[in-house]
Amino acid sequence: MMKLPHKIFYTFLLFAVLTGCTKLDEEQFGRLSPTNYYNTEQEALSSVLGIYQSLQQVAHVNDAWRISEFGTDEFIVPGRASGGWFDQNNIDMMLHNVRSDNQAIARAWKQIFQVIGTSNAVLESLNASQQAASFKGVMAEAKALRAYGYFYAMDLWGNVPIATQARIDPNNLPATSSRADVFKFVEQEMIAAAADLPSVTTVNRASYYPRLTKEAVYTALATLYLNAEVYTGTARWADAVTMCDNVIRTNAYALEVNTVDNFKATNEANSKEIIFAFSVDPSRTSGSNQFILYAQPALDQSKYGLPFPPANGYSTYQEALDRYENVDNRKKLIEYGPQTYLDGRPLADAKGVQLNLIPVKDYTSAQDNEGYRVLKYVPDGVKWAGSSADNDLVLTRYADVLMTKAEALFRSGNTTDSRTLVNQVRGRSNATALTTLTLQNIEDERGREFIWEGHRRRDMIRFGSFFTKTWTFKTTIDPVWRGIYPIPLEQMASNPKLKQNPNY
Repeated sequence: MMKLPHKIFYTFLLFAVLTGCTKLDEEQFGRLSPTNYYNTEQEALSSVLGIYQSLQQVAHVNDAWRISEFGTDEFIVPGRASGGWFDQNNIDMMLHNVRSDNQAIARAWKQIFQVIGTSNAVLESLNASQQAASFKGVMAEAKALRAYGYFYAMDLWGNVPIATQARIDPNNLPATSSRADVFKFVEQEMIAAAADLPSVTTVNRASYYPRLTKEAVYTALATLYLNAEVYTGTARWADAVTMCDNVIRTNAYALEVNTVDNFKATNEANSKEIIFAFSVDPSRTSGSNQFILYAQPALDQSKYGLPFPPANGYSTYQEALDRYENVDNRKKLIEYGPQTYLDGRPLADAKGVQLNLIPVKDYTSAQDNEGYRVLKYVPDGVKWAGSSADNDLVLTRYADVLMTKAEALFRSGNTTDSRTLVNQVRGRSNATALTTLTLQNIEDERGREFIWEGHRRRDMIRFGSFFTKTWTFKTTIDPVWRGIYPIPLEQMASNPKLKQNPNY
């Protein structure tokens, strides 16, 4: 099956080039104005694709994804003694010592607000079209994607400006809005978008994939409500359950036989678990998946027959490994200890020395074998374009709906149904069924199931462990204000109406 974005990608590129040029004469520009360009839904969707692609950059691999993982007990990128990967910005995040001049934070801000800015521009053009009334569904996608951008901004920085216009007046820059107000905006925009989006039960799932459905937005709202107490001071457990039930009652989703099936190159529209993903095909410059490039050791080139040596960067801690039972199938996706080829032979370098992955001992000058590795997106069946894989990037899946409902039920006092849901997720991976359940069990299970999916920092903040616990190199108890990042210094300098977050 051809992925949907490929059908419209080149139309989008042509439109972006023509409308983005500042030297076109009036006649040329007029022929492509919003009032006469958007004559069909396909033409309208060609611009919304640009928002999907911007959000893809936020949700995976780049700085916005990394800063959602740094500072947790599952993600570390040590500097290497052999050269490369040392970045004080990363180390400061890892040690919970971020300042407003952190360049990774600054880049992540730009990536997230690129989603918002692109959405604003597309929505303005769609609304100006003579066919605007027939584009309700496409505009709902754009609004939901913009709300996703604001969700990430609110989650990471708390208090951010809200702007819905395509062009910002330099004499009237937007001021900081409170986290609670941003929460309300995201909630309202997502609820409104869900009303105009189709259900997964009413579309051809294979051909509609990977566009947003009602259920994808309900899942996002469930996450929003699960964290509402952190964002606003008021818990919304019942609302989180309602949104999960909106997804569950469709009977359109189920757990895959193995967790890893979600992350194979064949995941795409064939998955019964994926709710929202980003279509990737680097051979057509339509996104890329570089998890294997960044995360695996160089010798994995031989192990998996890769067309490149991986860059030996992203790693995980002993604490993350220790969460898994030996019988848990998910543990097999973490590379640790003596490494072998798939047939069991020792994986050795040119000198015959077997690769033995050990915990990171020195985060500023680690040896190449320091740090356990997470094989998040497996190379099975991948069509490579250089070092980029074509595994679609997964943002939300049914396991998260089950675990979100389980936690919301537990916090509401329903421990029996909560335990049933948690054991449903655990059972899929052959983990031992729990006979009793605690909040710690739920936090740990989310850590096992969703490692490197961008949840961990948010989860640890919600459970409190981000502040109250220590691990490997993070050895201090932190104040709660560390739960949001500082507004980047360059943004403060360019907009005097922004207010810096407390204590930064």
